[in-house]
Amino acid sequence: QVQLVESGGGLVQAGGSLRLTCVASGRTNGRAVVGWFRQAPDKEREFVAFITWSGAGTLYSDSVKGRFTVSRDNAKNTVYLQMNSLKPEDTAVYYCAGGQAFSTRANDYVYWGQGTQVTVSS
Repeated sequence: QVQLVESGGGLVQAGGSLRLTCVASGRTNGRAVVGWFRQAPDKEREFVAFITWSGAGTLYSDSVKGRFTVSRDNAKNTVYLQMNSLKPEDTAVYYCAGGQAFSTRANDYVYWGQGTQVTVSS
């Protein structure tokens, strides 16, 4: 089993920045892909970004490309999501998820964190 715990959410004004953290514990392995997803009220969960644990492969959704950066620290089993130039439409609960596939689909991820709320005021 793998446990994922997110932190770093909060309230920020438009144009501001936040850094989310996802810490993995349990039976992690070097081939896991970690994805970030978000879900706003009354909307479906949507892909934000993913990163591979062993390489530097990353992918971003068009809505966050150029503003968000995903990175990882393998020694700490931690993945970060740096969010800059935040907009009110970025408001959502953000989740990190672990899986084996390079995928933008939530169903392809096996392990999920509990989520952290990000609220961007205008």
